Amino acid sequence: MTILVTGGAGFIGGNFVLDWLAGREETVVNLDALTYAGNLETLHSVRTKPNHVFAHGDIGDRELVAKLLRSHRPRAIVNFAAESHVDRSIHGPGDFIQTNIVGTFNLLECAREYWNGLESGEREAFRFLHVSTDEVYGTLQAEDPPFAETKRYEPNSPYSASKAASDHLVRAWHHTYGLPVLTTNCSNNYGPYHFPEKLIPLVILNALAGKPLPIYGDGRQVRDWLYVKDHCSAIRRVLEAGKPGETYNVGGWNEKTNLEVVSAICGILDQLKPRADGQAYREQIQFVADRPGHDRRYAIDARKLERELGWKPAETFDSGIRKTVEWYLSNPDWIEHVSNGSYRDWLDKHYG
Repeated sequence: MTILVTGGAGFIGGNFVLDWLAGREETVVNLDALTYAGNLETLHSVRTKPNHVFAHGDIGDRELVAKLLRSHRPRAIVNFAAESHVDRSIHGPGDFIQTNIVGTFNLLECAREYWNGLESGEREAFRFLHVSTDEVYGTLQAEDPPFAETKRYEPNSPYSASKAASDHLVRAWHHTYGLPVLTTNCSNNYGPYHFPEKLIPLVILNALAGKPLPIYGDGRQVRDWLYVKDHCSAIRRVLEAGKPGETYNVGGWNEKTNLEVVSAICGILDQLKPRADGQAYREQIQFVADRPGHDRRYAIDARKLERELGWKPAETFDSGIRKTVEWYLSNPDWIEHVSNGSYRDWLDKHYG
């Protein structure tokens, strides 16, 4: 048996591949374009595993995708492939339109052709799982209930708009063509192998380098934080038992302001790797101008996933954030790899 994972050298996709191969003999065909945030170093521990097949390429390359489907005959496709950084989408939205919308369309068309050619038993068992984001729902006020699966889409950035479009395509391919799709919309992920343009790894690495810890605006933007390993377990559960055509929100039940998150990281670093001058890492916090269209609050209502499929997160924010800091302290080689060349140039340009 085989599954095809797209974007499996990125943050969430890479963690998913590693966790899958740690617990199963089933083969993973891993398709990734290896753009700036795709990193083969994340997959170093599985590079010689016979049940991990890496293919370098883009989900928009129909010829390549069709060839992989014909050759490996997967029972499922799990689509992580996406451009995913809001700031980058503001500076250059074109890549987000191309990958998240056009790329998803091409992948769906390849999947539909492949699925139509399967024998009846294989057709019934096949699944296309599309991994998306809570940002498609827009923003919440302090008194609003968390996002449920029935919440109207109101994306506010080029990134979230492109992901909303991809979600709509997935839904349409189910209702029009019958393709057995599943969609998950997750809250903010954090954990090992997170590319350091995002808040948590950026703060950890900047703190250790003695650089400012940038916080947008007043730092009171609220996010629901989901440990990436919990997210991966949720995806496995949805793939195993989710109902085709359904959407499942995945959250950690951990609403924190950005300032609370940064302060927690600083406190853990004070314990595990104190500054040489004896000062607290909080002294490096620096408030910077807010970004355009910055949503105030996201929060996920994950009760459907618990009620229907029996899933809930294993980590609290306190346990997950400590594991995350400890991982970055223990993996300097991975950090060095992603901190060189164009990676570092982009980070320095936008975050100092």
